Amino acid sequence: MSECGCETVTEPAMKPLEEALELLLSHARAVSGTEVVPLAEANGRVLAESVVSRINMPPWDNSAMDGYAVNSADITGPGSSLRISQRIPAGAAPEPLAPGTAARIFTGAPVPEQADSVVIQEVCRQEGEQVLIDEVPQPGANIRRAGEDTRVGQAVLESGTRLGAQHLGLAASVGVGELTVYRRLKVALFSSGDELINPGQPLGPGQIYNSNEYTLQALLQSLGCELVSLGIVADTFDATCDALSRAAAQSDLVMTSGGVSVGEEDHLKPAVEKLGSLDLWKIAIRPGKPLAFGHIQGTPFIGTPGNPVSLFVTFCLFARPFILKSQGVGESQLLPTPILARADFDWPRPEKRREFARARIQPDEEGVARVSLYSSRSSGVLNSLTWANGLAILPEQQTLTRGDMVRFIPFSELLK
Repeated sequence: MSECGCETVTEPAMKPLEEALELLLSHARAVSGTEVVPLAEANGRVLAESVVSRINMPPWDNSAMDGYAVNSADITGPGSSLRISQRIPAGAAPEPLAPGTAARIFTGAPVPEQADSVVIQEVCRQEGEQVLIDEVPQPGANIRRAGEDTRVGQAVLESGTRLGAQHLGLAASVGVGELTVYRRLKVALFSSGDELINPGQPLGPGQIYNSNEYTLQALLQSLGCELVSLGIVADTFDATCDALSRAAAQSDLVMTSGGVSVGEEDHLKPAVEKLGSLDLWKIAIRPGKPLAFGHIQGTPFIGTPGNPVSLFVTFCLFARPFILKSQGVGESQLLPTPILARADFDWPRPEKRREFARARIQPDEEGVARVSLYSSRSSGVLNSLTWANGLAILPEQQTLTRGDMVRFIPFSELLK
């Protein structure tokens, strides 16, 4: 109680980023449903069952180069001449190599029995039906052995892999035409604010366009989520409670933008506390301090800030790894990998919160990668995100001088 007899409320301290992220991920549970999809429809999905090769790759010894398949014992020295006994393009079924002959062979073609090396065409001279070989090959030269890449029974793709072009190509190379993947995560979302109006309509007094809805939708779609949009919800406690209840009943995750601060018109915090639990509210980062996480009738809830840059940053740092884990993605693939580059700026005043500054990395005249910062730190300037190509991590309680090494997270690590 205060001296006046009034009840005082102590707000929780801001959580460090690592603690907040650990809390979120500890609550992430992979969806249980799976489905079998054709290989052509699996891009971006999360593998639910490991892929085991049913064949050797390569399936047979094959030539790594265009040249001549020979038995190295037949090459007695530079300038040896052999008769060309057959021609073997890729896809052919060769005859065994006749003793004392060479076979014209092309990249990827099966190496004939009795041949133990391939001589590259650059050191050979064909004269009619004969080939003169100017180098003595070593046994095994330029031959890719059967099973060199993959063997029968080998797991080539592990469950929990978020599938990309390289994974689908590998699955196809071992003859797999369908993959078992986790079902798509269903995310319900809405925006909070009486001042919001959808693009395409004329603005009225005090109104702004609802850019957050489209930013959030695009971010979720890039992760392969199935979306349920409840649109714009009125700034009242009852409307917020109703929207949260409807969203939780039809989704695996509820996400909102705006309304998570402490103003009189910010109703999400008390609404979540009424309907479930609020486990996280403030994080010691900038931009994006007011990030809410909790549960509504058992369904996870993430409330992002209303400022557009704060929404973007908190989604990338917190919602993205939470969603990936909920989709079944393995632990090693959840977090982005920062790179080190030299600061092209001074940061003379230490800050209390860790800053994720909008930044651009590009080479200087000497080809050295340097990071520059956007001119404004305002979290309402969407232009800064189109100017930037990543986020510079500026540690709390530290200063930086031009030329110091700084960690940088490219958008390519966050928007995939």
